[in-house]
Amino acid sequence: MKLKSDPRHHARVETVKKLFEYSFQANKDLKNNETAKAVIKKQKTIDSLISKNAPAWPIAQIAPLDISILRLAIWELMFKTIKEPYKVIVDEAVEIAKEYGSESSPGFINGVLGAIIKSKRLVASG
Repeated sequence: MKLKSDPRHHARVETVKKLFEYSFQANKDLKNNETAKAVIKKQKTIDSLISKNAPAWPIAQIAPLDISILRLAIWELMFKTIKEPYKVIVDEAVEIAKEYGSESSPGFINGVLGAIIKSKRLVASG
């Protein structure tokens, strides 16, 4: 069972916080977080995936925290070199959303990530 004290959980939370800050200050210094920098490099592609899989929600209308969680999770699913099972990535994203997001955040994030996993056929590799 995953604990909130797990260093991987803590690292993900810190990255989400950096991405959240970056959404308000695009010139924010990310030098202390390599994962956040990697996510920002792929942001255009990631945002395109979000738009395709959450068509009712334009990127500008998604809460900044939710978009930060989605960007990290999608980067982990699609671009991270050493991948964890997709179920772990989705579970972590939903847990962070429960902890820091709104009441509707976990369901929204789960739905978008589920749609991406199905569309990219990541189920077999997870």
